[in-house]
Amino acid sequence: MLPGGSGDVGLSPDGRIDRADNVVIRTAPLWLARGWALLIPDAPVNLRGTRASPGYAATVAALVAEAHRAVPGPVALVGTSQGAIAAVNGAAHAPDVAGLVLLEAVSRRGGSGETVFDADPAAVTAPVLVVADAADRCAVTPPGDADRVAAAFTGSRRAEVLRVDGGPAGGRACGSLSPHGYRGIEPAVVDGVSGWLDR
Repeated sequence: MLPGGSGDVGLSPDGRIDRADNVVIRTAPLWLARGWALLIPDAPVNLRGTRASPGYAATVAALVAEAHRAVPGPVALVGTSQGAIAAVNGAAHAPDVAGLVLLEAVSRRGGSGETVFDADPAAVTAPVLVVADAADRCAVTPPGDADRVAAAFTGSRRAEVLRVDGGPAGGRACGSLSPHGYRGIEPAVVDGVSGWLDR
């Protein structure tokens, strides 16, 4: 699970997580209840502007290898917002990725200067699910771009869009506690993605 923003989930040496509102942290219990094992990395530096780079592709490949070592079975990459860029880059270059899920993928240039289109989506061969919340008001993740994002995965045997709609307005437009982070509809989103991954 690759978080958005700077990539920092605030993991403390004692195991405490300071940014519990982050959508990948907030939804972790839902994923675990559905039988998934999770690997959620914390970033020691700000990852904005680096997620489409060859160096970060190698980092994601190392995470995939660690997931394979830790738990037997297929590995899927799930990235949210800026983390979707990292997930695409990883799926394009890491071996043994069984599926790719993009949650509110960055499709327009913003402060980081990169989008999922910079991460070599055509090189991804795994099945792809693009999740788009119609209520998302983040300028760099417009839900209307979901079909264009899915269409960029020309090497994938299956690229689909899951549209969701809901959650209370409020919070920063690109923040976790807003429709961009599926606030209020977390179980429905996790159910939809989990069902797709199961298939």
